[in-house]
Amino acid sequence: MNNKIKVERAIHNLTQAKLADIIGVSRQTVNAMELNKYVPSTVLSLKIAKIFNKNVNEIFFLDEND
Repeated sequence: MNNKIKVERAIHNLTQAKLADIIGVSRQTVNAMELNKYVPSTVLSLKIAKIFNKNVNEIFFLDEND
């Protein structure tokens, strides 16, 4: 699964650490999500989408190999 977390963070002027604090995870978890090395739970995905005022499918999407 791919995502646009890094892009949305930049738009909203949030660091990885600040986003992590808001959603209740470590900065390393945010970094892993941005690098597509960690797939967040449904609840975490919904939290992230809500922070960015987007639908989940605007932040997270499947590529051809998923």
